[in-house]
Amino acid sequence: MIQNIPLEKILFLDIETVPEYGNWEDLDESTQKLWDKKTKMQRKEEFSAEEFYTERGGIMAEFGKIICISVGILEKNEKLMIKSFYGDDEKKLLEEFGSIFNHPKLRDAVLCAHNGKEFDFPWIARRFLINGMQPPKPFQMFGKKPWEIPHLDTMELWKFGDYKSYVSLELLAHVFGIPTPKDDIDGSMVASIYYIEKDLFRIVQYCEKDVLTLANIFRRMRQEDLLEKLEK
Repeated sequence: MIQNIPLEKILFLDIETVPEYGNWEDLDESTQKLWDKKTKMQRKEEFSAEEFYTERGGIMAEFGKIICISVGILEKNEKLMIKSFYGDDEKKLLEEFGSIFNHPKLRDAVLCAHNGKEFDFPWIARRFLINGMQPPKPFQMFGKKPWEIPHLDTMELWKFGDYKSYVSLELLAHVFGIPTPKDDIDGSMVASIYYIEKDLFRIVQYCEKDVLTLANIFRRMRQEDLLEKLEK
């Protein structure tokens, strides 16, 4: 029962990712060939490898990078404290994010994300390894039984065993009467805002909205009142 999980132990999180390079020409030849090989079946000749990289390069951890991780945790005043780790230097971003798990309150944290088991959690773990670092303890899954893995996924919770089902964060927010986090941008716009408009702060604001929405969806699933963001 999700009602039995202490809310103060849950770390709500969301990440924003982009292709590792802004231009196809910046990839070395080996990487271009591997991308072509990896995505050939998905593209089905509708897009060239270059076009598909621009469109989807931020979806795969082997070819993308994280530019923002926003996390939220419940404070005693029933408000959500949100902190973001962001920047162009992914390794530095991950180091700063990883350091929060040294805090006694977060050593046994339960991670919660929307589609986190398919995207956010493995993405973070893979990028830690690619950057030459071990993932923080909550992301290490080898040798654990399923019920020992401290991961919650609001998409999985909504499926109730219906594994063919997909539901967006935006749709769940709508059905639960929660303000949409997509009132400015959505995920499809992140790469262009980062590489073309160079407005990372706008992306950070979007990521933080997703974290607040995620936490409130989880609260609604527990039939609890909505949270407000703790202003910095």
